[in-house]
Amino acid sequence: MASFLSKSNTLKLALFATGLSGIVAEYVLSTLATYFLGNSVLQWTLTLSFMLFAMGLGSRYSKYIDKNLLEKFIWVEFTLSFLVSFCSIIAYGISAYVSFKKHLLIFPLPLDGVVIYTTSILIGFLIGLEIPLATRLNDSFESLKVNISSVMEKDYFGSLFGGLFFAFVGLPFLGLTYTPFVLGFVNLFVAILLLWRLDDIIHPKYVKTLKSASIALFAVIAIGMYYAKDVINYGEQKLYKDQVVFQEQTAYQRIVVTQWKEDYWLYINGHLQLSTFDEWLYHEPMAIPAMKLYNQPKNILILGGGDGCLAREVLKFNSVESITLVDLDPAITNLAIEHPIFRKLNDNSLSNPKVKVINDDAFTFLERDNNFYDVILLDFPDPKSIELGRLQSLENFRQCYKHLRPHGVVVTQAGSPYYATKAFYCIEKTMQAADFNTVPLHNQILTLGEWGWIVGGKDMSSDEMKSKIRHANLDDIPTKWLNKEALYSISTFGKALIDFDSTKVEINTVHNPVLPTYYGKANWDLF
Repeated sequence: MASFLSKSNTLKLALFATGLSGIVAEYVLSTLATYFLGNSVLQWTLTLSFMLFAMGLGSRYSKYIDKNLLEKFIWVEFTLSFLVSFCSIIAYGISAYVSFKKHLLIFPLPLDGVVIYTTSILIGFLIGLEIPLATRLNDSFESLKVNISSVMEKDYFGSLFGGLFFAFVGLPFLGLTYTPFVLGFVNLFVAILLLWRLDDIIHPKYVKTLKSASIALFAVIAIGMYYAKDVINYGEQKLYKDQVVFQEQTAYQRIVVTQWKEDYWLYINGHLQLSTFDEWLYHEPMAIPAMKLYNQPKNILILGGGDGCLAREVLKFNSVESITLVDLDPAITNLAIEHPIFRKLNDNSLSNPKVKVINDDAFTFLERDNNFYDVILLDFPDPKSIELGRLQSLENFRQCYKHLRPHGVVVTQAGSPYYATKAFYCIEKTMQAADFNTVPLHNQILTLGEWGWIVGGKDMSSDEMKSKIRHANLDDIPTKWLNKEALYSISTFGKALIDFDSTKVEINTVHNPVLPTYYGKANWDLF
């Protein structure tokens, strides 16, 4: 052990820990930026880019440090330990106080975004400062070519281990609450190891101060870890006007359920998915018209819809023999199966023997699946990002077309035809490019505003589908809101809000993901 922990190896271990904890902190911040600001691709890109830029700044600044390199290296480690540990608490704490005032006057960026990016820059700066300092400290132990390669190697290897830790241990099991503190303790442990192992080359007048600082920092991080959940819960509660009754950070998303009086709201990454107050105004118009277009539908595929409400509507049809429900996040489907609120809401639909739940990516599931279906329902989150936009791409609609039997029907939620008009018609145009004939539907949902769906028929013409929807017999289907008059109103639109001759709406494809851009430029602030 003593030979392994030579002074040179101790320095390299410090860099390994720095690479590990630093990259995990950036991943935590990127995830938080996605949660608070949306658009995961943009937030991960910006956060990591700021970090790498700041590493360059830190490396540049290191040339101005001439004396007491080891002492300053340990102070940098201490500071990094603190920032890594508290990065999540800082973000949630700030969000608690800016939820009522999302923008600074001097920035077009929300204040919580400014704080997250600033923290990212500070951590990157410290990492960039450490690497040159460690290289110079190690210069007396190894030749230049070995020194440079081994120092950089350990930092990069630490980054790999940090990424693996975050993906497979940190986010799924520790969440954004405790992952930063675990990595902060790792960094602090290595700093203390440096202080112990290299104390003979530390100036005596600094030893006592550094040791006292290490004890104090250990206590601060331990206290922070103890109260972290309370702080984050408080910060998250401030994001919602109603009482938070359930919250969970999964490997894929942040799930929050709030309660107001007798009703509940489900949020994913801060965005409303449904409310028990009026969810039938969404699920009945989406499921029942599409199901009525197919004569005696037997085999149904639901992509998304992990809350079980669409499956509830589909199970109202006695002809249905099997429902395959594919939702990425097992936490959502487990919530629908086990939580009393959602079991009551979906009538225990996901526990019905006709329903098979598969936790998988819908896009890749369709590529691998060999089965055929009568009706396919796509209930995905809004296309706020590229990865969500591909679920309503030409490629995915073509897969749906291939998996439908003759006269089969597909329906997808398509956002608002009025608040996100170009996004709505982009989905319809993309579905048409996949050889579907289409009929747009819409309904006023109290908690979501005016919402819309696109129904696609494999063989029926648009006029035939519209006529069948308007004249569908609902006597055999129990509904809470939908009736014959409603079937007519949801299939009726006024004049188009877009002049298609002057406004070009492109088809959304995997390689030309225009849908998230259209959605991002929508007029949601008017709602």
